[in-house]
Amino acid sequence: MEHGSNTDNSKSSFCLVDEDHTLANAVRFTLNQDPRVSFSGYSIPHPSENRVNIRVQTTGAPAQEVLKDACQDLMMMCQHVRSTLDKAVADYKMRNPKGCRYSD
Repeated sequence: MEHGSNTDNSKSSFCLVDEDHTLANAVRFTLNQDPRVSFSGYSIPHPSENRVNIRVQTTGAPAQEVLKDACQDLMMMCQHVRSTLDKAVADYKMRNPKGCRYSD
């Protein structure tokens, strides 16, 4: 859900339901890497509520577009991390077919 201005689409707040610090902090980090963003932050209204409010202010680009781009960038980063991990695990298993052994 978006709570923005009818006159200035470069500033908006978004409410994400069923999310917590895990996603919100990653989205905030990704938003802050974008040169179009002048401010981004998030808050959780109350610990018992399962929602996050994300605030985005840009240098002129539509905040909704910038948030969408940040989410896509975050998905690409996660896919890269996953494929890198999968490759490392496969390489390890190939080099160590008997598994990990600990020496005393």
